[in-house]
Amino acid sequence: MNVVQPIDFESIFQHAPVGMCVSQNRIIHACNDDLAKMFGYQKDELLGQSFLVLYPSPDEFERTGARITPIMNAKGYYSDERIMKRANQDLFWCHVSGRGLNKDNPHAAGIWTFEDLSSKRPVTAELTPREREIAALLVEGKTSKLIARQIDLSPRTVEMHRAKLMRKFNSATSSELVHKLLGIMR
Repeated sequence: MNVVQPIDFESIFQHAPVGMCVSQNRIIHACNDDLAKMFGYQKDELLGQSFLVLYPSPDEFERTGARITPIMNAKGYYSDERIMKRANQDLFWCHVSGRGLNKDNPHAAGIWTFEDLSSKRPVTAELTPREREIAALLVEGKTSKLIARQIDLSPRTVEMHRAKLMRKFNSATSSELVHKLLGIMR
């Protein structure tokens, strides 16, 4: 006769193959060792901290929070790839996925996963916060018009930032830029 062992959810959380955390109002209330290691912190240093410590700038923290709210309200979850910041100030590409636990207020409580993409996609150019935001949306395959609508800029302004990114990454075409952002071409 097989005896079913109770599931140890704490152990599952702590040994997940990705960084994980539980948040309330964008404050980290629990995290696993992989998340702390990925960002270069001790686990207890992250507990009680705002997600702000993981972002390259306060502006990116605010804009990302505002951008994901309507998506989480509509879908119940959110996922993207963005540039994040380690404790030593190094920037790296990260895949972030999350689910709000309160449909009426997605930031009230959530579960988030973080996957370090730096081995596949290094950050190779100095980018402004807005360029980082636009680069992340270009990687998602969005057009300038869609990006402009999503982050409340004019399409012309987005095109200007895309042109700067193309110069910084020495790309002749938008397709080549996206490939370089993805780390496919060096």
